[in-house]
Amino acid sequence: MMDESEQMLASRSEEQRLNGHCRSAPPRTLQSKVVEDFRRRLKYFFMNPCEKYRARGRKPWKLMLQIFKIAIITAQLVSFGLSNEMMVTFKDENMMTFKHLFLKGYKDQRLGSYALYTKVDVYDHIYYIINGYINLQNLTVGNLAYESVDGQYTPLSVCQDYYRNSSIYPETETFDIDPHIDTDCISIYPVQAFDYSGLGAHLNFSIDFKRLLSVNIYLALKTINLQTVRHHELPDCYDFHIMIKFDNRAHSGKIKVDVENDVRISECRDWNVEGTSGKNDYLILSFDSVVILACFISLILCTRSVINGIQLQFDFKIIFQAYYNKIVSWSDRMEFVNGWYILIIVSDILTIAGSGLKIGIQTKFLTNYDVCSILLGTSTMLVWVGVIRYFGFFKKYNILILTLRGAFPNVIRFCCCAAMIYLGYCFCGWIVLGPYHDKFRTLAKVTECLFSLINGDDMYATFLNLRNEGYMVWLFSRIYLYSFISLFIYMVLSLFIALITDTYETIKHHQQEKVPVSQLQAFIAECRDQPESGRYQTEEDSSCWCFGTK
Repeated sequence: MMDESEQMLASRSEEQRLNGHCRSAPPRTLQSKVVEDFRRRLKYFFMNPCEKYRARGRKPWKLMLQIFKIAIITAQLVSFGLSNEMMVTFKDENMMTFKHLFLKGYKDQRLGSYALYTKVDVYDHIYYIINGYINLQNLTVGNLAYESVDGQYTPLSVCQDYYRNSSIYPETETFDIDPHIDTDCISIYPVQAFDYSGLGAHLNFSIDFKRLLSVNIYLALKTINLQTVRHHELPDCYDFHIMIKFDNRAHSGKIKVDVENDVRISECRDWNVEGTSGKNDYLILSFDSVVILACFISLILCTRSVINGIQLQFDFKIIFQAYYNKIVSWSDRMEFVNGWYILIIVSDILTIAGSGLKIGIQTKFLTNYDVCSILLGTSTMLVWVGVIRYFGFFKKYNILILTLRGAFPNVIRFCCCAAMIYLGYCFCGWIVLGPYHDKFRTLAKVTECLFSLINGDDMYATFLNLRNEGYMVWLFSRIYLYSFISLFIYMVLSLFIALITDTYETIKHHQQEKVPVSQLQAFIAECRDQPESGRYQTEEDSSCWCFGTK
């Protein structure tokens, strides 16, 4: 590799000599000048925008563009957030309306699940739903209406899921069951009128509770979200596909009742809002287009900077091996890959995708509110996190960034080890305590509960809420909780903090002593030229003596 580098250097020198650039420079002087020019080039690459401006007079366009992006992306997110909030609130309020209209005796903030325990209650609630659907226009205070397909109303469907055959005799401890599931449905159109007291006879509807798995009632309603008019937005039309489920799969004597709602948002077919010209919509679409353009320019500039850094890394590897006969470490090579540019690139991609979805939602071609909010929210978060980079230009603030970067590898390794213990406790708590404690009922709840305990939240309630089902389970729960809290709060968290503290002290010592911490920094530190020296103005011409890329 040494011979190849020297041959490349000799050929480059001969080419420059023939072009008239190096006619009088002796070989040793030329080699020294190549190293110094490259060292100056490296120092310029790692300068902050202000130093680069003093060195070459180049305006920090990327810095100004990022500041501009922070302002417009945040404004875009706030605008979309208000619209998204109205949409979510409208869906939640309609869901609450459906529960009050179709669940008999429903009360807000009901504790526990809505359940039935007698046959009379089951029949009564089913007939109540049917009657409420038929008399919807006389009951509701909203703009709800029946769904219509080809001029005909969509019917309400009552479907039973039950075992095909079942003979169960608990008194003799015998049973004969066919596990295949059959489904029977009846349809009721809203134009039909029945007497509530005789509804069962008209429908010819009966339930075999010994075979019953569930009763599912399906209905479809439509409405328009008019509250957006006050915010100068066109209203959306909503299709609510509602399922009311009577769940008897456990056959425990308790039938759980739940309401599920599938919402579909679309553009209204024919609309007219007095006094509107659509100017506000054009302004919003123009603003979103500006955001996309700014992010696209930022994406191109940051991608170019990342590519230049990778090219410079290969040049540094060649010259370091040629003149010092040393291999560049992987950590030094990664210094050329600016993580902040990677962060900005990811943020730009998410913003462009989210802005495109937002334009589709604004023009009523798309209704992916959740996907759009995730993309815009994540991109805004990354944009604001990227502000930390500019604090790094000041030495007193830069120590935080250096500490996070230095501690990250050790923290990841430590978290991988701690995660094994954490997962062990999660599975153990789920299996043993799940049947007796609501916070351990599912694996997801276990992980959330244990994470809360690590942070000192809700400890007493976790101890208290265990149902007293036996001394053995109670004793195990105490050993389990005490050992987990002691291990993770007093040992794991303390070691976690110690890792970060040790990294902070090490970096602080290096900053006070001004000791280079890597071969790359030591190589650059030999360049004493200040940004104001004027030596960086001719850097581009001199750097080409050894390398073909800049």
